[in-house]
Amino acid sequence: MPSVFTRIVRREIPAHIVAEDECCLAFLDIHPLTRGHVLAIPKKEVDYLFDLDDETLQALFVFCKRVAAAIKAVVPCQRIGVAVVGLEVPHAHVHLIPLQHVEDINFSRPRVRLSEEEMKTLALAIAEQFSLKEG
Repeated sequence: MPSVFTRIVRREIPAHIVAEDECCLAFLDIHPLTRGHVLAIPKKEVDYLFDLDDETLQALFVFCKRVAAAIKAVVPCQRIGVAVVGLEVPHAHVHLIPLQHVEDINFSRPRVRLSEEEMKTLALAIAEQFSLKEG
């Protein structure tokens, strides 16, 4: 059975997609730690990040770098934090989290709630920045 992330890649379930290339996809986390929290995934379904082949792993992290720049252009923050936990969904993924304080990356904190309209507007703004940085 395909993971929920594979179903997002296939467009079988909706997501607020912010970036995509031939190998990877990024979308807003539906339970964000901070405003602008994005998940970046390889399109290829592999459970554990370090089981990815070298080419895909490298492509994912270069993709993350580009997505992080787009997030930072839209969401005021000091840095974009990176976390790889990988226990929630059996599909390798990287959390890109706008940070003001180290506590912002604490996964035991209550999650931020954004309206559907806020999610849509944020996703479009990040996607626009990602497209600008492609050229």
